[in-house]
Amino acid sequence: MSRTRFTSRDAIAPAHAAGMDTTALRENFLIDDLFSPGVVSLTYTHYDRMIVGGAVPGAEPLPLDPIKPTGTENFLDRREMIAVNIGGEGKVTVGDESFTLGTRDMIYVGRGASVSFASADPANPAKFYLVSAPAHATHPTAHIRIGDAKRLDLGSSETCNERSIFQFTNAVETCQLVVGMTTLAPGSIWNTMPAHIHSRRMEAYLYFDMDEDQRVIHLMGEPKQTRHLIVANQQAILSPPWSIHSGAGTASYTFIWAMAGDNVDYTDVEPIQPGDIL
Repeated sequence: MSRTRFTSRDAIAPAHAAGMDTTALRENFLIDDLFSPGVVSLTYTHYDRMIVGGAVPGAEPLPLDPIKPTGTENFLDRREMIAVNIGGEGKVTVGDESFTLGTRDMIYVGRGASVSFASADPANPAKFYLVSAPAHATHPTAHIRIGDAKRLDLGSSETCNERSIFQFTNAVETCQLVVGMTTLAPGSIWNTMPAHIHSRRMEAYLYFDMDEDQRVIHLMGEPKQTRHLIVANQQAILSPPWSIHSGAGTASYTFIWAMAGDNVDYTDVEPIQPGDIL
């Protein structure tokens, strides 16, 4: 019996999103059930066909099984994937090779590989955040520890956005995935401000490292037609190419950003200044 579950999300036009109430916004753009013990939970999106998911292995390993929307015998037959561990120590087996991932370590897996996930200690399970996109070529598996990622320190305490950006994929060849992690310094709450859009690629945000009673106010929508979502710990947001993606928390937090689309240039964005947002 497969321990994989999935849902699908249609792409939403900006005019449609502008008329949505809170319930509709959350149903279409928020993923709130990523990390269930003993399950691989996947959301297939129609934004650049990205799949966003989570895997929490217990006493037994969890295989990455195929799902109906991919239309393939194996999950990665025509896809690439990145897994980031935000839990206890875990192991990712790719084919016949196994990799140990501590918290905040990442692994890139290329097209065609078989994958399974395991926890070193079921009492403190690994939590693998998964992002996958279609791939036109096969690139080698790459294990990137958080200490090996390219680090950029940006912002300031005066503007409440002092943060460290860890770019995972800058030294890894991928087809279209671009993934990194941003950690806010204590006392800082703003991410990605000034905001921006990038019309040639979508993005997904996973917010974590938050106390259970803390929240992030995630800003989305067209620059002149913004909306917001209240996001709790270990919940994710789907961000369409037409939408800004920024936010402020009730305390500091960490998030993983993942992009897929026509362009893998991290700096290819259209900045939106605070005075131009309504």
